[in-house]
Amino acid sequence: MTVRVRFAPSPTGEPHIGNVRTVVFNWLFARKMGGRFILRIEDTDRTRYQPESIPIIMEGLRWLGLDWDEGPGLEELRRSGVENAEAYGVGGPHGPYVQSERLERYREVAEELVERGWAYRCNCSPERLERVRRMQRARKLPVMYDRHCRDLPPGAVSPDEPHVIRLKVPLTGQTVVHDVIKGDVVYDNAGIDDQVLLKSDGFPTYHLAVVVDDHDMRITHIIRADHWIPSTPKHILMYEALGWDIPTYCHVPLVLGEDGKPLAKRHGATSVTQFRDQGYLPEALFNFLALLGWAPGEGEEQEIFGREELIERFDLFRVNRAPATFSYSKLDWMNGVYIRGLSQDDLLERLIPVWQRAGLVPDPCPEDMRATLRRVVPLVQERLKRLTDVVDLTEFFFSEIEPPSAVLLMQKGLDAGQSLEVLRRARYVLTQVEDFSEERVEGVLRGLVEEMGLKNRQVFGVIRVATTGKKVSPPLFGTLSILGRQRVLARLEAAEAVLGVSSKS
Repeated sequence: MTVRVRFAPSPTGEPHIGNVRTVVFNWLFARKMGGRFILRIEDTDRTRYQPESIPIIMEGLRWLGLDWDEGPGLEELRRSGVENAEAYGVGGPHGPYVQSERLERYREVAEELVERGWAYRCNCSPERLERVRRMQRARKLPVMYDRHCRDLPPGAVSPDEPHVIRLKVPLTGQTVVHDVIKGDVVYDNAGIDDQVLLKSDGFPTYHLAVVVDDHDMRITHIIRADHWIPSTPKHILMYEALGWDIPTYCHVPLVLGEDGKPLAKRHGATSVTQFRDQGYLPEALFNFLALLGWAPGEGEEQEIFGREELIERFDLFRVNRAPATFSYSKLDWMNGVYIRGLSQDDLLERLIPVWQRAGLVPDPCPEDMRATLRRVVPLVQERLKRLTDVVDLTEFFFSEIEPPSAVLLMQKGLDAGQSLEVLRRARYVLTQVEDFSEERVEGVLRGLVEEMGLKNRQVFGVIRVATTGKKVSPPLFGTLSILGRQRVLARLEAAEAVLGVSSKS
């Protein structure tokens, strides 16, 4: 048997990162088993349908390296209103892979269920359904359809009048969900709603469409979040009614924030696009998500894995039963590890778009500026947790700074007069340096520290603030060398003016 799994997003916005974690599990399982990963677009919720979401979803998957083996073809995407469809169309032997292209198939299966006695037509008005729900709430009863149309005589609801088709759930007995993670979960049939399968507008509900699609696309394993498990007995009943093989179910726990509540916007970024724009590397986010609720071995402490290593070691049956906790601080740490592991050339190519979005570097980046940026990269690489950190760390390279305040310039143990003397003497010795290289700048400034009998942090701190406007910056000597003699001397002189006024007051 060839393993076949799927990701079936609804194009009503970007998928939540918790859902993307589940996609990672699907993809890893498919790759581990030599199977197929299928992308299907569930666009039957027409009131919330956003065609522009489709390429965003696809681009997010690609950015994370989650390639799909089958999915919507070129013409399907064009009919769905997707621009640049040729960049994403894949196709496959079990399409269409967009639900709105499969409406006739859903109607066919719904009618088959009616003929087999497993579904029935219902013409209850929305007003009547709302009255029933109000009554049930008032009596503190489960809110579900009261089966008013269930046992009407044949023909009582005409196929030609507005109506829905509902699943005819057995009134007795139990339905058992055999789940890889949760074990057997038992549901009393009497408590399962007679779910609408086909709406009056001819569109299926999720419950009908997902069963038909998974069967037609030969899905072998359904790996999804565990909040879907209450709907699973309805799906199993349909599989049994139609005589279809039931896929293997694997409901993975939810992802929580560090406060123990379901991960939401209040916790931070929640979509792939947001994580990308906040400076996370796709390989770091992929690694992090793969370990969110799964561990490669009991007691194992390794946390950094290459993609191929994750594929080799992934085990669907070792997924945790308990909810996973999304730690942004841990993701920041992991992202920093990956940034430090990049070659300097690779990191430069990833940082240039960040500088460009911040308006610090033109697009395209001129070659002479690229050469300068190449010198900046080794100064910041060890200090970055996210790519976007580089903006605050380096903005003083790209534009002039306001002379810092006297309070900021004065270092611990130095008053305004002493700090001013540091700046004057630093400007003098740097004026004498013919080769403004990092090594020569370091040599003369360390000599200045000895001459003045001060501490490194005092002398270097005053110079750092004067030339960068910041208390924390990339390594000082490399920074000064890249800024160049002219800018360094001008900024030291501007800071002297500030301290000169302060020392007289």
